Amino acid sequence: MNRMPIALWALTLASFGIGTTELVPMGLLPTIAEDLEVSLFAAGLLITGYALGVVIGVPFVSIIFSRISRKNLLLLLVGGFAIGNLLCAWAPNYTFLMIARIICAFMHGTFFGESYVVAAKLAPPDKQTSALALVALGLTLSTVLGAPLGTYLGLVYDWRMPFYVIAGIGTIAFVAIALLVPSMKQEQVASLRKQVGVLRRPQVLLALMMTVFGIGGVFTVLTYITPMLEQITGVDSHDVSAILLIYGIGTLVGNIVGAKLADRWLMPTLLGALIVLAVVLTSLTFTVHNPIATIITIFIWGVSAFASIPPLQMHILEKASDAPQFASGLNVAAFNMGNALGAFLGGIVIENPSLNLSALPLVAALVTFVGVFLTFVSLRIDKKTLIIVEKRSV
Repeated sequence: MNRMPIALWALTLASFGIGTTELVPMGLLPTIAEDLEVSLFAAGLLITGYALGVVIGVPFVSIIFSRISRKNLLLLLVGGFAIGNLLCAWAPNYTFLMIARIICAFMHGTFFGESYVVAAKLAPPDKQTSALALVALGLTLSTVLGAPLGTYLGLVYDWRMPFYVIAGIGTIAFVAIALLVPSMKQEQVASLRKQVGVLRRPQVLLALMMTVFGIGGVFTVLTYITPMLEQITGVDSHDVSAILLIYGIGTLVGNIVGAKLADRWLMPTLLGALIVLAVVLTSLTFTVHNPIATIITIFIWGVSAFASIPPLQMHILEKASDAPQFASGLNVAAFNMGNALGAFLGGIVIENPSLNLSALPLVAALVTFVGVFLTFVSLRIDKKTLIIVEKRSV
């Protein structure tokens, strides 16, 4: 019986730390804003800046370090991530913190691209998909446990404390990768021109935009969930981490359900998840005034949001099957573009004198409905293409 190599757990641990780094400031925005003497909107830009750093970092880091071994690249990325988190913890001002966040972000996208390739190579041939799922488990757990625990530590001690803990996780992961992951050479990949060529395909661009707007609606609200819960729902600041845990459990359920359904009905699952997500975000406009209703809505929100992620990933891999590694990186970038878009739009809403925090769910729903529309367009193109192929085969 083939067993999973223990080296995969080193990648899972790093995945957990990196995922937590991205999410943890969302529960601490008011605290960070007050300590660094900036507005809530400026604090929210720490999320936007990180997301844009991931988008820029994927091609930049991948091209610069394309010739070093996979193990050394993983060590470079995880080491840079640990140092970046230490810099976040030491940040004397807002500008320093933003730069430190971007340093972390540059490691993010390339790490996941490389870790998935390494995981597939380390696993037995019949367990490669399970190996990818094991590494991705770290990212899921960062939502379920990492973000709520980070929020708790930041509220009980200081907002800098979670970054110290994450830096420690990164250090442990670095040592584990150094000891457990074998050396691997980079294979010859398709030319950059050939890979970029997939962007000329309308269906690939549509798939990327579906990710941007589908995820963008999520982060329009999620970025500012703490002030919403405190100021509108009336939740005590120390209870926010418990509600984020409920959201995280919803994302875990959604990821499992979405993956299973997408194996059988890919596009119907994607379309259904995005429609439910848009409806749930709309309903949050009304339920946010009642604590119990808010908690139920946030759980369903987590389920629907992460039920869309497996089909989004599978869809773009289908549309760019001749450049899967590049397509996977593009989808990571698109996910973070949605993150940046949502955080920025949410910031504009709360800074607008005629709007306030209660308007965020409706704006988020409108963003998600754009993703629903694009999915409809993609389905129509697929249907027309199928009809043309059938006519030619007759």
